[in-house]
Amino acid sequence: MLSGIPIPLITIGLLTASNLFMTVAWYGHLRFPHASLLAVIFISWGIAFFEYILQVPANRIGYTYFNAAELKTIQEVISLTIFMVFSVVYLNEPLKWNYLVGFALIASAVFFIFKKW
Repeated sequence: MLSGIPIPLITIGLLTASNLFMTVAWYGHLRFPHASLLAVIFISWGIAFFEYILQVPANRIGYTYFNAAELKTIQEVISLTIFMVFSVVYLNEPLKWNYLVGFALIASAVFFIFKKW
């Protein structure tokens, strides 16, 4: 299917795409506070369907190279990165210094997860 492309690249690419869908599904409706909650739920659910189409293969393929903790760590870092950009660009929220520090501390977990002890 995707022969010749390194597994880490496939995994990270699929996880990135899936997180784009999930961020829109979870937070995109916040710009439409007057929209019906039921409509928002079903629209978000429909968007999240595409997240699953990408997330499940990402984990299945990635698990041949990464362990589960590494996969989850990669996903969280991608998720936080996408969320930071989304909140600033789409929701017009400021990116405060304490958010960056908090995200950096979470991202520092990557070192401990991936370090071969």
